[in-house]
Amino acid sequence: MEIADLPKDKKIILFDGVCNLCNSSVQYVIKHDKKDVFRFVPLQSELGLKIISHLGIDTRNTDSIILYEPGKAYYYKSEAVLNIVKDFGGIYTWSSILSIIPKFISNAVYDYVARNRYQWYGKQESCMIPTPELKAKFLA
Repeated sequence: MEIADLPKDKKIILFDGVCNLCNSSVQYVIKHDKKDVFRFVPLQSELGLKIISHLGIDTRNTDSIILYEPGKAYYYKSEAVLNIVKDFGGIYTWSSILSIIPKFISNAVYDYVARNRYQWYGKQESCMIPTPELKAKFLA
């Protein structure tokens, strides 16, 4: 798949495909994505690397989640998380209040968890393989 072929009506979540915490987070998003807003791409995949390059993000800084809205914007770290959660609707709409926390503070917390995620949650040898029912939600 090429950048031009990405679905324009979906938001794309790039995630660390070997991180157990990240994979659990993807499962959480899938469960709460009632409006079918999101598609998923592992950062380590060929398509993930193409998107990162297209956005002009330094690959040394890609140890975090990235939310990409094709043709519109992209977000990373805590800002990505907040933008993802607000699309769940319902009670999650209240999470937008967390955006009043200065980004340097919320990103510092995010970075602390990101630095320790393999130690705390473990790591897989390869990216997760989605079940046949979920395969359509993964672009890579």
